[in-house]
Amino acid sequence: MKIRQLVVREILHRKLNFILSVFAIIVATSSLICSVMLLRVHDLKTSEILQKKEVELKQRMDKLKDDTRKSMLKLGFNLVILPDDQNLADWYSDDYSTKYMPESYADRLAGSDIIYIRHILPSLQEKITWPEKNRTIILVGTRGEVPNQHLSPKKPMVQQVPEGTIILGYELHTSLNIKVNDKIDLMGKTFTVKNCYQERGSKDDITAWISLKDAQTLLKKEGLINAILALKCLCADSALPVIRKEVAAILPGTKVIEQGSKVVAREEARTQVADEAKLTLIKEKQGREIIGRERKRMVSVLIPVILLACALWVAFMGFINVRSRREEIGILRTVGLSARTIFMLFTWKHIFIGVIGGILGIVLAGILTFIFTASMHSIQTEILGSVSLILKLALVSVIGASFLTIAAGWIPSMIASGQDPADVLREE
Repeated sequence: MKIRQLVVREILHRKLNFILSVFAIIVATSSLICSVMLLRVHDLKTSEILQKKEVELKQRMDKLKDDTRKSMLKLGFNLVILPDDQNLADWYSDDYSTKYMPESYADRLAGSDIIYIRHILPSLQEKITWPEKNRTIILVGTRGEVPNQHLSPKKPMVQQVPEGTIILGYELHTSLNIKVNDKIDLMGKTFTVKNCYQERGSKDDITAWISLKDAQTLLKKEGLINAILALKCLCADSALPVIRKEVAAILPGTKVIEQGSKVVAREEARTQVADEAKLTLIKEKQGREIIGRERKRMVSVLIPVILLACALWVAFMGFINVRSRREEIGILRTVGLSARTIFMLFTWKHIFIGVIGGILGIVLAGILTFIFTASMHSIQTEILGSVSLILKLALVSVIGASFLTIAAGWIPSMIASGQDPADVLREE
């Protein structure tokens, strides 16, 4: 009779011993595979959480940046380009420049490749006496924003004032009872009231805006302006020295003044929120890494204990089997089976236990893993897509389980094959 037939009959004759041994291998294999899969799930979940938080951070920062940009537009220009010989003490006290520069400077700046400046607005501003009304007002001449030729078009912050029209601040039109479309005289020239602003609580309430050409004619400053207003872009948080250097190269004889505003505080708040969000992301990553290390440490201790316990169980089942079969082994040796054949009989039985237990173990581990990740569809898809990992685990499961059972059953097999048939039969 061949060894294969003897092994099959041995398994069928002692089903309980075989089932209990297979169960031990299923426990060992499924524990190992589940640990590997759950550590993989932890890594995938960590990656998913961090990606989600990074997307949330980006969306939050984009919104904050857009809010800051809108706030900056509402609060107005924050850069002023003045003639270099303008005394800043006089400019701060009078709020307008008494020195002048060519109007063409605005076009030259707009035609340059400077990237830190948006919304270029040339203006001619002066505090005058309105002779027809005997009122001191601030007269501002503007031709509207000059589009930057190297950047995509932006919606202007200030609308152009057409020639022959005038816009009045709140204090002027209310105190003088002036309405939109009224005709008024200013320094001998008749203007049509285009708009009347609401109260702003600033010098704008006593300001009159007309076209730059009209202002140059009235003030006898043809072709001249005394300021260029501009908006520093958000990317230029600390680039004022660079801006000054570039503007000086483009517009000789000028200087750049940065006006403080609430936007500065808002931008600082945005930066602080960004830093805190990044720190939160780093802490989340570190926390997940700590959890991952703790789980790996636990697995590195628990799995060897489980494997050893299962190996001892298989060895124990082998000793019981050999002990209960002493008479049969003696008879088989008496009828001519060699010690090597007896050894291979028990060894092949343990190989079958390892193969069957390994296959059932990986099936059980797969079921348990998918139950654990039932609500994690993206992770399940990722695991199913890892064909090479699954095949590698299956191969390791079967081969590892076989080696485990062979090692565990080695001593019982040696004992069985080393028994003297004469001694066994004499005892019986």
